[in-house]
Amino acid sequence: MKKILPLLLATALWASCSPTEKKEQTSDSNPPAEGFDLEHSDPAAIELADSVMNAMGGRKAWDETRFISWNFFGRRDLVWDKQEGRVRIHSLPDSIIYLVNVNTMEGRVQVKGAEIKEPDSLKRMLEKAKSIWINDSYWLVMPFKLKDSGVTLKYLGEDTTTTGVPANVLQLTFSNVGDTPENKYMIYVDVKDNLVKQWAYYQKASQDSATYVWPFDNYKKYGNILLSANRSDGKGPMNAVVSEKIEDSVFTDF
Repeated sequence: MKKILPLLLATALWASCSPTEKKEQTSDSNPPAEGFDLEHSDPAAIELADSVMNAMGGRKAWDETRFISWNFFGRRDLVWDKQEGRVRIHSLPDSIIYLVNVNTMEGRVQVKGAEIKEPDSLKRMLEKAKSIWINDSYWLVMPFKLKDSGVTLKYLGEDTTTTGVPANVLQLTFSNVGDTPENKYMIYVDVKDNLVKQWAYYQKASQDSATYVWPFDNYKKYGNILLSANRSDGKGPMNAVVSEKIEDSVFTDF
């Protein structure tokens, strides 16, 4: 998630107390993905991650969300069928349309109006499409993925964002997952509303200083969940839409 669009991953309460004091949301209502590093994750960090999920609309609302569409950095339009793994990506600068199922890795690719038929070339393009989806979707739905497979969570205490918002700081590191498991993130969770308000990206987990720091703000309700899009720095996801129905042709036809 390298220039304007770094691929960051090869890779988701309304109380102003510390995470160990929150009782309203428990990990039972937000079970971790298989492969989440429960053994090495702090209980306080897990509880904070659960409070973020609850603030974003809750696990049930997230699980039931079907279609999410958005634009990424003004360069790509994406439509994601979250329940079936179907993804449509229109890369605007190079006129490439990817139709891929990120679960089965089946799909089609069109480059400047010509469909790719050669099997090896198609396989490479579909793998690229999945990497694009991993990156671009993480920018949008990262708060829902805090307990994903391969993630280790640590609670680092309280700090403030670059804009002065008091926040609980959550560290994410990764193991044997995604395209760039060597990455590290610091997630700043507002102590008042438990929404992520800033994220810091470390290209290597061993780094002491962040490679980039971005806001995670301008939340709005989309369907039954909150998303951060059209952010104050003008970067990342824009024009997000959550839908219950989309024509199948979006995922099958160029």
